[in-house]
Amino acid sequence: MYRTGFFYIDGKWVEPSDPSWFELIDPATERAYGILALGNARDVDLAVGAARRAFPGYAATSVEERVALLRRMLKAYERRIGEFAEAMRIEMGAPITFARNGQAVRGTAHLNAILEVLERFESEQVRGRTRVVLEPIGVCGLITPWNWPINQIVVKIAPALAAGCTMVLKPSEYSALSALLFAEVAEEAGVPPGVLNVVNGDGAGVGVAIASHPDIDMVSFTGSTRAGVSVAKYAAETVKRVAQELGGKSANILLDDVDLESAVRRGVAGCFTNSGQSCSIPTRMLVPRHLMNDAAQIAKREAESFRLGPTSDPATQLGPLVNRNQFERVQALIQCGIDEGARLVAGGPGRPDGFEAGYYVRPTVFANVTPGMTIAGEEIFGPVLSMMPYDTEAEAIRIANGTEYGLAAYIQSADLERARRVARAMRAGGVHINYPAPDFHAPFGGYKRSGNGREWGEAGLREYLETKALVGYESHEHA
Repeated sequence: MYRTGFFYIDGKWVEPSDPSWFELIDPATERAYGILALGNARDVDLAVGAARRAFPGYAATSVEERVALLRRMLKAYERRIGEFAEAMRIEMGAPITFARNGQAVRGTAHLNAILEVLERFESEQVRGRTRVVLEPIGVCGLITPWNWPINQIVVKIAPALAAGCTMVLKPSEYSALSALLFAEVAEEAGVPPGVLNVVNGDGAGVGVAIASHPDIDMVSFTGSTRAGVSVAKYAAETVKRVAQELGGKSANILLDDVDLESAVRRGVAGCFTNSGQSCSIPTRMLVPRHLMNDAAQIAKREAESFRLGPTSDPATQLGPLVNRNQFERVQALIQCGIDEGARLVAGGPGRPDGFEAGYYVRPTVFANVTPGMTIAGEEIFGPVLSMMPYDTEAEAIRIANGTEYGLAAYIQSADLERARRVARAMRAGGVHINYPAPDFHAPFGGYKRSGNGREWGEAGLREYLETKALVGYESHEHA
């Protein structure tokens, strides 16, 4: 049994001031595997004080020093990548093969990307007689979710370190093991005391304290749109910068010239990534109406081919959802799809056959989903695909853009120029053409209620920098 009763503050492992205890449940078995100490505003005060004291010294470090620090962190992380995979398997139910090859490797990828950016980044530019200087924004509050634990921790911590900021991290209480492991990596790499602080807690006890704290200069939040609105309201009292990566309901437009078999199969696989618990996956598949029946049959075969099983089995493809609340919510939305008249093609309510325990959901596909249905507009966060018919390209674009979200979109076509044209019409922060490989330098973030600000690569680094104009700094010769 894990007993995680320490926070990482000012370079030391310290006991919480007055902890409450949170039971940790393995979502694959519904059995407790440990308890986690949750902090409060007093713990946040201690962490913020440490970060504030550390900021002047760390902000003054050179780029070369920060590069060396990030390289040490990368090496320490790589040595322990198996531990990170195992932590995410237990805490959020990622099957072990995906936990290693899909989840844990993201830490390596994003650390390498920020190193590439930092080594060539120009923090000063001359414009006429003005020198524009980019400086670290200050103390940052980082609030991360449970669904991509290490990915979201690294895409916040790494650019903040690269920029010269100090920080207080609140990971989700459902994925604290991997966060505490990362604090150990930071300690091993020699991150100076106070630069990175980790306080576990829930949104009410620690998240609010971070968002509203007057000595925090910026909050970076990833989570639901509802929680993001709350964070922004608390942050507004002290006019701090807020960067948010929130919900999504991403459309996958299959144009009428695609290889239907390949496009549908890959679309289903994309939708079921991480058991459907991802904000940017293609959860709405838009299909030409005359191809809908064929596409639905392909999707049915593909969905039914996915292997569910114990998260420790390397052959398992789909694991459970993270907790009971999420399981019950997804079950209700599946039933809602049936009740509102969508055609159930695969899956449906209830646990998969043979599963008496665990928050497993049957891989589910609906066809003939219309824009007014709940499952067409609400983020489900489970392995549930909504297939939507359209008649014209213009209608497909209108349906794709017709939700409150704008995080991602996907376009499939045999004609690259056509795909590019449709991609430009998307109101989304990231548009993926013909199922490309991940680009860890591509800006990641959303339009509309999917958030503001960007992560990944250079765009992620810039979020942690403030702009100063030194007017008259340059001589007339530079004008």
